[in-house]
Amino acid sequence: QVQLVESGGGLVQAGGSLRLSCAASGRTFSSRVMAWFRQAPGKEREFVAGIGWSGGTFTADSVKGRFTISRDNAKNTVYLQMNSLTPGDTAVYYCAADATAYRTYIGVATSLYDYWGQGAQVTVSS
Repeated sequence: QVQLVESGGGLVQAGGSLRLSCAASGRTFSSRVMAWFRQAPGKEREFVAGIGWSGGTFTADSVKGRFTISRDNAKNTVYLQMNSLTPGDTAVYYCAADATAYRTYIGVATSLYDYWGQGAQVTVSS
């Protein structure tokens, strides 16, 4: 069982930066792919970035070059550094943990992730 708690959301002006954190409980954190998804009002939840248990990353084209995912296994925490934010990035951001330990790829489908945080609101004003 993995429990996830996000923090770091808030209101920021366009062009600004925020860093989201996701603290995980459970001894299997280091063996799982971790990912960030986001959901804007009236839209489907979409993949933002993922990081494998070995440290490899995959980032959605929409945020590539602006967002960076990282993890600290000693702290059971995954981060999402968001730079050059635009109003289009406004959404609730969710941290997720893969249902399967040691998966060899970073999936983008929500169905691959069994554990979800409560969400962190990010609002970017123009």
